[in-house]
Amino acid sequence: MLWRWGGRSIAGLARDHHVSRGAIRTAVADLMPEHTDDRQNTPTSETAVTLDTPGKVADFLRAAELEPAERDALDQGVTVRRGQDYTLRVSAVPSVHCGLLARCQPLGGAQGSPVVPAQRKARREYENRVNTLTAPIGA
Repeated sequence: MLWRWGGRSIAGLARDHHVSRGAIRTAVADLMPEHTDDRQNTPTSETAVTLDTPGKVADFLRAAELEPAERDALDQGVTVRRGQDYTLRVSAVPSVHCGLLARCQPLGGAQGSPVVPAQRKARREYENRVNTLTAPIGA
């Protein structure tokens, strides 16, 4: 979103005063709350995000019993070839990604079951991507 202040953009003010755009936004929000955009405080959990799911994880999830929203997200994913393997580009809300991650726990070696190192690595990569969605801002 492009904010304007007296005909000037936030980015322009930040450049002129050698500060970050966030500093300008904070100053405006503190000094003149009626000029701030309330939409920036809406939860991001409502917004679909796209994550690349490693092929080994996607194959495991396709064989698992999933919730309808999780199944739809996988079915609508776009396959992207990566060398000998592939990734599945899945667009879904963060809660669906968290659900998919929870369903692929056995790939991480849960409950003493034998695990293939490549599958464990694929699950860990997907876990890292999902964790970036749920990490608190500023952490």
